[in-house]
Amino acid sequence: MTKKIFFSQLTKKVGQQVDLYGWIKKIRQHGKICFIDLKDSTATIQVVVQKPALSLHPEEVVCITGKVIKRAKQYINNKIQNGEIEVQANKIVKISSAKTPPFPLESDGYQIDEEIRLKYRYLDLRRERMQKNLKLYSDFVWQVRQFLLKDNFLEIPTPILTKTTPEGARDFLVPSRLQPGKFYALPQSPQQYKQLLMVSGMERYFQIARCFRDEDLRADRAYGEFTQLDIEMSFVDQEDILSLVEKMFTQTITAVFPHKKINALPWPRLNYQEVIKKYKTDKPDLRKNKKDPNELSFAWIINYPLFSKQEEKDYFYGSGKAKFAPSHHMFTAPHPNDIELLNKNPLKVRGLQHDLVLNGYEVGGGSIRIHQREIQNKVFDLIGFSDKQKKEFAHLLEAFEYGVPPHGGVAPGIDRLLMVLLNELSIREVIAFPANSSGRSAVMEAPSFASSKQLLELAIKENGQKK
Repeated sequence: MTKKIFFSQLTKKVGQQVDLYGWIKKIRQHGKICFIDLKDSTATIQVVVQKPALSLHPEEVVCITGKVIKRAKQYINNKIQNGEIEVQANKIVKISSAKTPPFPLESDGYQIDEEIRLKYRYLDLRRERMQKNLKLYSDFVWQVRQFLLKDNFLEIPTPILTKTTPEGARDFLVPSRLQPGKFYALPQSPQQYKQLLMVSGMERYFQIARCFRDEDLRADRAYGEFTQLDIEMSFVDQEDILSLVEKMFTQTITAVFPHKKINALPWPRLNYQEVIKKYKTDKPDLRKNKKDPNELSFAWIINYPLFSKQEEKDYFYGSGKAKFAPSHHMFTAPHPNDIELLNKNPLKVRGLQHDLVLNGYEVGGGSIRIHQREIQNKVFDLIGFSDKQKKEFAHLLEAFEYGVPPHGGVAPGIDRLLMVLLNELSIREVIAFPANSSGRSAVMEAPSFASSKQLLELAIKENGQKK
């Protein structure tokens, strides 16, 4: 096979003989002449065949050899890519046949039942809208990565197999073969690892992090796993973090979505209590014209309460007898002016939390972290941690005894942010292989049962009970 020529590059090949590898998108027979729309991952090109092509069908993979020529003036279509050229074919080789797809691929796909689309996701991803979504997702991440690397950040991966700790959502557990009866947990976020990286002196860290939470599925939340841009910085205050994210996303959106208009620069910093009073929500849609899909209204929500009243749903934190639950998470620092209220009236303490909202969605959150062991212990006490639960964080508390810098960070959700930027109504429209509404990976049919041999190696009985 010769070097692949991408169809987006064909305007540079006028007058040349080329081998084109791709999928048949559409076939139109006009008497003895056949027109084939051939597609690859970059573009579509019209191929002219001087004889009927009755043995070919849409979605088959072919290699077409031919000459790239300019279209006659009256046939030029400036509204489409490659609308000024076509390929005169002299040889067609069918590489693989294709059955008729279970649903049409020419439409945007919205009218097709999502369960069917996810079952045949490898076909659904061939539609133009989905190809565009994933390409823009990739471009967005690339721009963000370049911005941070130029600003002295290091991209550092952290473990996927980690420790289960009470952090506010259900963990996905992975049994250990080498240590029977013990379990790893998939990370809800790299929160503790990135704080330990600050103790290690890295100062500026990021990663495109996969995160795992056993939470219910929603239109703006994927079940099981998602991707976030995880950032942590040492020797910063809250405004440093907000300004960095604002500059990064403004530059990235300008590069990737030049038709989008950001309403206000700098982004508004809004007080939580005032936002709740005015909008009855902490993620207000501040667009002037909510019907304008290209209008972007970012805002930071700050001065959240550090604690809320603990309810039954907060059982992940304390014993259920405590009065308080963390509004953000248990590592968020209290406002320095409110430290004394930790002993007097914890519900009046403000946290150094910051949430990023865009067009009515929360697209990221973060905080300045606690870096004093005694304050971290105090927060653990207020949320009702037992001594046993505190020991789950012994590694972090011990690290705080070895010179921990003031630090903070933020973690925008890339999937949700791209959902909003692309004007999609479901987060699953920007994820290649999302779980379906019942939490199953429809293409792979996961989760599935393990074999008896596998369970035996893990010291687990077939009914799910540990031996």
